[in-house]
Amino acid sequence: MRSLQVLSAAGIGSDLLLRTPARSDGVWLYWLPAMGVPARNYAPLAEALAARGVGLALHEWRGLGSSSVRAGRNENWGYRELLTQDVPAGLAIARKACPEARWLIGGHSLGGQLASLFAGLQPETVDGLVLVASGAPYWRCFPRWSVPLRLAYGLAPGIARLRGHFPGRRIGFGGNEARGVIADWAHSGRRGRYAARGLSWDLDDALQAQKAPVLALRLVDDAFGPRASLQYLLDRMPRAISETHALDAEDLGNRPDHFSWMKTPEAVARHIADWSDRLR
Repeated sequence: MRSLQVLSAAGIGSDLLLRTPARSDGVWLYWLPAMGVPARNYAPLAEALAARGVGLALHEWRGLGSSSVRAGRNENWGYRELLTQDVPAGLAIARKACPEARWLIGGHSLGGQLASLFAGLQPETVDGLVLVASGAPYWRCFPRWSVPLRLAYGLAPGIARLRGHFPGRRIGFGGNEARGVIADWAHSGRRGRYAARGLSWDLDDALQAQKAPVLALRLVDDAFGPRASLQYLLDRMPRAISETHALDAEDLGNRPDHFSWMKTPEAVARHIADWSDRLR
């Protein structure tokens, strides 16, 4: 993979990783990782897609991996900065590097949620939306976990405020996240609606307006992305035609859970490549 430098409007730097296929049909996917996951962890997905003629550009979340900053008391951001500064900057660099490409946007878990929001906010920039192991975090979509989830959504922002950041690595959930990201994530988990502090646009209105076609891939043993969670997110995009597949252990050759698919992503790549062909 080659690396290009990205500098956001806020002056935050990161590396954009691009995997160019030897044989390309001109389709590229701009990929947003899950919460706390560095871009490089999706290298197997990049190789699997390249083998099928699809290019992949791996976005780096602010505060992780190659990012020039880390979340802390003096470094804070939320969905507003990610959606209006960082993702646009990275996608602009990717489009400049591959000006003839047809661009899709997609993501894993939180990355899929933010890809959906971005597709609604800037519909002219992408031709399709790919969701893998993603869905809304609304507590009502997780009946077995409803009590602990509501507790977590209440406690996590307070922990982040107290520590100056959310110590996800120590707790065992996500990475070390900015206070604003955790506050925005917890809001959507409690209320079932998306909001970003300081953003004038209504994010739920953006989802309602989102009409790019959607490919949604669910893992059958994914406790973090059950059917109800994915469907809740898809229902927020009523104008989009969606295609959904559930992948099991036989499909993956691995456990069909929230993260194991990343090690054996061939089935995911096959679905993405086949679907992108049908978009023509």
